[in-house]
Amino acid sequence: MGDDSTVGIILAGGRGERAKPITLQSADYIRSKALIPFAGRPLIEWIVEACRDQGIRRFYVVAQGVENRSQIKLVLGHGERYGVEIDYSRARFDPYNVGSGAATLHNLEQWNLTGTALVLPVDSLFEFSLDKLLAAQRDSDAVVTVAAVSRTPEEIAGKYGVMRTTAERLVCGFLEKPRLPVIEREFPEITQPQGPRTLATNAGMYLIDCARLRLAARTPELIRLAQQRLDWGNDLLPRLVGLGHRVAVEPIARLGDLGNIRDYLGTIGDALGGLYPQLDRALGTPASTEPRYWIHESSLRSKDHITGTTLAQKIAEGSVVIGPGVRIGRHVEIGAGVRLRGTDVGDGVDLHEGAQVEGSVLGDSAVIGAYAHISDSYVGPMVQVRSDARTPVRLEALSAVGDGAQLWSGTRLSGVSVYPRLRVPAVSGVPSGTQLTSSDDILRWV
Repeated sequence: MGDDSTVGIILAGGRGERAKPITLQSADYIRSKALIPFAGRPLIEWIVEACRDQGIRRFYVVAQGVENRSQIKLVLGHGERYGVEIDYSRARFDPYNVGSGAATLHNLEQWNLTGTALVLPVDSLFEFSLDKLLAAQRDSDAVVTVAAVSRTPEEIAGKYGVMRTTAERLVCGFLEKPRLPVIEREFPEITQPQGPRTLATNAGMYLIDCARLRLAARTPELIRLAQQRLDWGNDLLPRLVGLGHRVAVEPIARLGDLGNIRDYLGTIGDALGGLYPQLDRALGTPASTEPRYWIHESSLRSKDHITGTTLAQKIAEGSVVIGPGVRIGRHVEIGAGVRLRGTDVGDGVDLHEGAQVEGSVLGDSAVIGAYAHISDSYVGPMVQVRSDARTPVRLEALSAVGDGAQLWSGTRLSGVSVYPRLRVPAVSGVPSGTQLTSSDDILRWV
């Protein structure tokens, strides 16, 4: 599989602003997007292993700043654990990494790369074939091959850029986040009964011919832009096409964005639902195939502190119900009456009796009190949900609770974000979209 000469370039320097509070360790300390927890591991580990399994053995990580660089290096090291080699961008070049395109071009020169490289962001999950990308690059003689995701006009409208392509799958133009009437006017074939129902959108992954791209970038315009801001999608690709360079498109199977709460929960739900076969294989054999879920053996043996029975016993007798798309990590204690569906449960979580969780993520060592109802929400590591039968806690509709926060019994939040380490009394009626970033914010709603 793949090509031993292909290297991976991971663009990992962006700040995870849109994904707060997932990316916050405290109210004023943001963790790298590369370390977003995903199915029991930092996201960047999944990226490295998915590429390694397709033949990439050498990686270059473009980091930014002391925290970002040190956090990633603590996880990946120099690749020893993964059977690969990993190098990092030099700190003195950080000021030049202004935009994804500029970061790529500057570091191609720093590392003196001349072969083929796969450039990919650190905040997305991909299901792709490197062999197909390499074949498309070879057949089209392209400088860049863009990994593309097919989307309907309704999905695209106002949210995604669209690429115009020739019959040979070469890019000939771009439309940046067009509205639906513009899409229908510019691509009339999609309105025909027998016409295609999807269009190619940029997935943010690029297979590049390093030597030719470096040469193409040595124009006065691109040199000037690379000193200011140069993004791949908005700037570099349109200018390459405008200068007459061959840019090809090759579809990939799936892209999952992790840049905000909605997309993060949706992507992890799709992954646990079997829509990412590469990740499926990495997760290993499920504990059950119908319904399909994963439970670490240490959690199956764990006894809850009230009944003293193991999780395996409770599942067998039906007092705990595990639905499809659930992953339960190590040393999780689950009480009687718990119901789980489409949920990722981290290591060391306590789920007390009667709790119901669906379409959510529970971070490592979170404590979920009795009869809590959690749906379509994120609960960070070490969060305490102090729920009880009389006044249960309810979280729903893309609520997100940051690391180490505490929610008192009776709290009801819908579409609300709580920053790390805050203590939230029994509040309800907080408008959806509210961010509780400090105790002053909380006092407004008490």
